[in-house]
Amino acid sequence: MGRMIALLILVIPGLSAALGIKWMRDALFGIIQPPFAALWLQFLAGLVLFAAGLAFIGGFLLHRDRKRNKVQARFQRKRKTP
Repeated sequence: MGRMIALLILVIPGLSAALGIKWMRDALFGIIQPPFAALWLQFLAGLVLFAAGLAFIGGFLLHRDRKRNKVQARFQRKRKTP
């Protein structure tokens, strides 16, 4: 059950990133989608969706790998020494 929830957590941002890529591509080719009135607004919304989805997936994977100690030394958290 836990793996299914983790998959859903990754699929939703992945779909939003894919939608962002589609909106950016359509803006470059001059195709306006219904919720937008201007091409620049459509491109900007696509860029935000793509960046947010990519950042979420990247952060999720980094967090998981840090827990399992599978990251390079420069990505490990620095521990505070009292």
